[in-house]
Amino acid sequence: MLLDNQALLSDQQGITITAVSENFINLGAPGVPPHAPGPVKQDIGGGNHIPLLIQVTENFAGGTSLQVNVEMDDSDTFGSARIVAASPVIPLAELIAGKVFPITVIPQGSDGQYMRLNYTVVGTHTAGKITAGVTAGNQTNG
Repeated sequence: MLLDNQALLSDQQGITITAVSENFINLGAPGVPPHAPGPVKQDIGGGNHIPLLIQVTENFAGGTSLQVNVEMDDSDTFGSARIVAASPVIPLAELIAGKVFPITVIPQGSDGQYMRLNYTVVGTHTAGKITAGVTAGNQTNG
């Protein structure tokens, strides 16, 4: 897979408590095409699949589990963030390096200007890192 710094949400981000991704992606404000009556509603999840990778890069320790949500908002402060995809709750025993979360594409309904991830932990992890972002394609062989 190919990762781009402009589309990276978390780069070896340590997740020990509930937190949001260290970066967010600005998808741009919806534009008004010439001769259109108003802005075009954007939904980057509609149409062609855009690969998203959320992968454990360091084994987690301590704590009980982790869940990842993809959030969208029209403000970069995420004051009214909306969850557009949620992973299942992943137990600690499965949070080992190489684990890929089952949100593999940006979902339909992703129509906000800004996108980020929200990591929800149960317990206090003492170790564990994640790299996540939009990719040019995800590796699928095990």
